[in-house]
Amino acid sequence: MSNPELVEKIENMARDHGYNCVGHTTADKLHPRDAVRDMCAANTCHSYDRNWSCPPACGSIEDYAKKFSEYEDVVVFETVAEMEDEFDVDTMLDTNDDHKERMIPFAEDVREIVPDCLFLSAGPCTLCEECAYPDNPCRFPKKQFAAMEASGLVVSDVCKSADIPYNHGKNHIAYISCVVF
Repeated sequence: MSNPELVEKIENMARDHGYNCVGHTTADKLHPRDAVRDMCAANTCHSYDRNWSCPPACGSIEDYAKKFSEYEDVVVFETVAEMEDEFDVDTMLDTNDDHKERMIPFAEDVREIVPDCLFLSAGPCTLCEECAYPDNPCRFPKKQFAAMEASGLVVSDVCKSADIPYNHGKNHIAYISCVVF
């Protein structure tokens, strides 16, 4: 059963950690899809089969469906930035770095009150400068962040379910992550 007080506390924590846009949905609205995982196999982000938090190492779509069924709530959080133009790569990269850097202390704070929560990130885990995959085990298995897409989620659907925007308009970039608990 959903816990509104805990949801509100985690939403406020996300805001306190500087996330621009925060919303809530329920875990039963998370629907992992093979088609999303198939996009991972296209290796656009260059992390497929190179990172413990990415396919195929991160687990199957069925594994994620089972995990999601064990949780109640989802807080979705975004870092949004305005770009000078659609080719403003510096802002894109800086915003991504900022989003992920803030996730580390945010996740630590949330895990103090919900130790078994699941964080899903915008893109692959970047906790380590170089992932130990495949030769050695993950250095931080309890801290790593799998990508939302690696879990098979359509990020725009998750945003819609949480009643927050996926697209913030022309010359804006958004990095979107969530915590499932």
